[in-house]
Amino acid sequence: MARGKDGQRGAGRITLTQVAQLAGVSRSAASFALNGRTDLRISEETSERVRRAAEELGYSPNATAKTLRTGKSGTVALVSDFVGTTSVANAMVRGALQTLRDADTLLYTVDTQGDPELESRFLQNLRSRDIDGFLYASMFTRTVAVPALVRGAPFVLLNCVSEGSDATAVVPDEFAAGETAAAALLSAGHRGDIWFVGDFPSGFTGGVEWHGWRPLALSERLEGIEATLAAAGTSLAGRVPIDNDWDIANGRDGVARLLGSGVTPSALICVNDAVAVGAYHALQHAGLRVPDDISVIAFDGSPLTAAVVPTLTSVALPHQELGRLAAQLLVDEVATTAVHRVPMSLSRGASVAAPATTR
Repeated sequence: MARGKDGQRGAGRITLTQVAQLAGVSRSAASFALNGRTDLRISEETSERVRRAAEELGYSPNATAKTLRTGKSGTVALVSDFVGTTSVANAMVRGALQTLRDADTLLYTVDTQGDPELESRFLQNLRSRDIDGFLYASMFTRTVAVPALVRGAPFVLLNCVSEGSDATAVVPDEFAAGETAAAALLSAGHRGDIWFVGDFPSGFTGGVEWHGWRPLALSERLEGIEATLAAAGTSLAGRVPIDNDWDIANGRDGVARLLGSGVTPSALICVNDAVAVGAYHALQHAGLRVPDDISVIAFDGSPLTAAVVPTLTSVALPHQELGRLAAQLLVDEVATTAVHRVPMSLSRGASVAAPATTR
């Protein structure tokens, strides 16, 4: 129950008329003041008096009435597979919230865990709430089929692209990230014996827990790496496949197999930080030091980079910036269909040095 001016429980919701009476102004003037209208010559003193009255009475605008009046509910939804429940990827939610807060817009967030039936129920529920639009997101960059219920409202894809390339999307610039990683090794003097760790075995698309989805990051990072090395007159010495996921155990096992074959790389480019940590373990077990014997560089820029010694050099995913930009495009109602690629910056650790053969 609401409280009135005297602090006693009232009989119902505080109305705009009550706010106007307490402020000593007309109902329309109170409405204009609370809506921030500046075109009706309402003085700042009057506006402040209305705001104080609203705060004192505990007045909140009727959302349904606002929607009917403006055609906007002031709410959007971020619908994802695992973003909200993944410790690193949920920074995208934080970025979106930062933009939406400035736009005085509330955010619903739901995770479907990749379940199509659950997603359909969530989308039906959200559409019934008259939301203004969707941020349709993925935990890792991939191609998605955009549901019809999402297409029925304004939407922006976050960390994913449409199968038909017919939607506005915001994704990391993975190709440029591959260029950055290769350039860092070239700058340190590496030219040969550079291996990539984290390739998929033949016929493999992705981990079982991720529904076998194929991440775009793998192919785009490799393309950037290979293009940069080719421009320098060299190429990857080879690719080390993982067994079933981009995690520490698979990184350790993959690099252990490589070393067991008699190969001693000059440098390793790991598909992500977790695989790089596994590579550290395999190198240490073999009596090799990072970066004295072998340089290591990775992608993601996760907290794992500071959890190893020496600290890991990594090309960081711009999760917050992805969320901020996607939300801004949705709020601005950008109509043009385009894929916006957000730069990934190099987070320098101590895992890259000149090749051992040159020291």
